[in-house]
Amino acid sequence: MAEVIGVGLTHYPLLAGTDEHMADLLKSALKDPDIPEEVKDRASWSELARREWGEDGGTAAAAGHRRHLLADLERCRAAIDDFDPDVLIVWGDDQYENFREEVIPSFCVLAYPDTVVHPFGVLDMLRVPNVWGLPSDTSFVMRGAPELAKAAASAVLSSGVDVAYSYQPRTGIHFPHAFGNTQLFLDYDKVGAQFPYPIVPMAVNCYGEHVIARKGGIARFADINLGENLDPPGPTPARCFEFGRAVGRFARQSDQRIALVASSSWSHAFLHDKGWHLRPDTESDQELYRGMRAGDYDLWNARTSRQIIESGQHEMLNWYCLLGAVRELDMRLDWSDLVVTEIFNSNKAFAVFH
Repeated sequence: MAEVIGVGLTHYPLLAGTDEHMADLLKSALKDPDIPEEVKDRASWSELARREWGEDGGTAAAAGHRRHLLADLERCRAAIDDFDPDVLIVWGDDQYENFREEVIPSFCVLAYPDTVVHPFGVLDMLRVPNVWGLPSDTSFVMRGAPELAKAAASAVLSSGVDVAYSYQPRTGIHFPHAFGNTQLFLDYDKVGAQFPYPIVPMAVNCYGEHVIARKGGIARFADINLGENLDPPGPTPARCFEFGRAVGRFARQSDQRIALVASSSWSHAFLHDKGWHLRPDTESDQELYRGMRAGDYDLWNARTSRQIIESGQHEMLNWYCLLGAVRELDMRLDWSDLVVTEIFNSNKAFAVFH
């Protein structure tokens, strides 16, 4: 029987940027004329938001947020190194990157060979300098495991869960940052060095009705209020859980040491329409975090797609996949952390399961 470890972490793009830009998404939202002035007024913000914003628009608080995230990432990397896997299987969202108008698969196994990744593509789009001071065209190689990826796709399809597969990434755009940033952040102090583990990305259509409508990104309220031409929905939370269970069964039957990784933050302010794109849905995140710590997966599976979308928790579908595998393999939670913020776009969760 194979040995398996489970890891959850963030791929928060602005962690790769400098401190003075870490609150840029909030600063952009504050310029939206269709957001009421009374909710933009800092006097109405929570005590945490006012403290994080400070007198410098969040720059000082960004340094502390970065330290907390890096400490948790280091703990995840240490757990992976101690386990010494043959391969990482990573669930991540495709944010209008690999998949666009031609096709939007609910799930897709990326059976790629070694691939050159330019990790600062999102930062370039946001016009944010990277924290390492490296050239914007810096690249690294993401080692692939195409034969294991094909075997995983075959096993999942045979189990009754429909999954697409891809042998070649889209050209002309950065590699999906959910996967690129996973390697970048797990190797934060060694950018450009060869990451020791191959990665099999498994793309999840987390953005669902917003993937084309909002091009996987930020929408102004003027456009929302005019009526969006929404896309069909993504997979339900329960279906993502079942996909994770199917991948877990594959991992159990494999002769490989496999690290199963969920890559995403939790609720995102720019997706939380009810919060006026100013703050994440911390209350909902905390409820699900307590459920994860208690192993209450019934709580998780009771959430509907509509509830997930209304909380801006689109990307948490990646964590549903991981928790499905955790449930299937009867794994235990060894350690976790939830990093709460009001101004840095998203709450970030970390976890290690054995």
